[in-house]
Amino acid sequence: MFTSTRSLSAAMAAAMAVTFSASDALAGPLLDRIEAGESIRIGFANEPPFAYPGADGEPLGFVNAYTLGLLAEMGYDNIEPILTDWGGLIPALNAGRIDIVTGGMNIMASRCAAMNFSEPMLMAGDAFIVPAGNPMDLNNYQDLIDKDANFITGIGYNHVEIAKDSGVPEAKITQVPGPTEILAAIRAGRADAGGVAYVTAVDMVRNNDDIEISDVSQLPESSMQWASIGFRKSDQDFLDAFNAAQEDWLGSEPMMAAVAEYGYGPENVPTGQTTAWVCENR
Repeated sequence: MFTSTRSLSAAMAAAMAVTFSASDALAGPLLDRIEAGESIRIGFANEPPFAYPGADGEPLGFVNAYTLGLLAEMGYDNIEPILTDWGGLIPALNAGRIDIVTGGMNIMASRCAAMNFSEPMLMAGDAFIVPAGNPMDLNNYQDLIDKDANFITGIGYNHVEIAKDSGVPEAKITQVPGPTEILAAIRAGRADAGGVAYVTAVDMVRNNDDIEISDVSQLPESSMQWASIGFRKSDQDFLDAFNAAQEDWLGSEPMMAAVAEYGYGPENVPTGQTTAWVCENR
């Protein structure tokens, strides 16, 4: 368990009391847990550099660093990290096994129907990883169709919807647990291109010289994505306070310092798109 016990300052306690006083009667399950002295359970999958466990299970990755820093700014340090498969994050949230999804999920209409997202904290495109030299010249979804290529991506990744919407036959789309399996399939020749987030692709090629990133400029506009933190719909009270605190945290010097080691840079700070807009357009 990853926990600490820093006490709230009087000023922070007063601020949080004001934030929640109007909704105490309708407090969501997360606020109930906090008031009972229980931990905030953050759920994530093994998805470097977004979120992943350290050697002792500590929550690493830029989304975890971002979220932990913001929660600390709000006065919350009693955190319990819970690792699960990517496809199990939203079910675990809604079943009450975790309280916040910090896996780095892109905001999508289908996900917006299942949980609430904070305002965007990341703006980044997608990418294909391919064998070095890109032997089949695969740079977009139309290429996959025209060249009868085998495409692999993660279970529940946004690439699945985009590929299907683009006309890639379902039989040509393989879904696996995550980046490790995608990389293994490309290396073994079981797939011709792998769909991942651009920041994940950069992390992959940094350590593997037998793969490369395709020409991402050829991907469709729908490949630009916005990610944020996931909450149960019944925790709107806590989400409102989280969003309010995020206004000062996002892009701040302490925040940028916390995420820099994971490759999150100024170009990834969202530039005005709201969660409502992304839910309607992705």
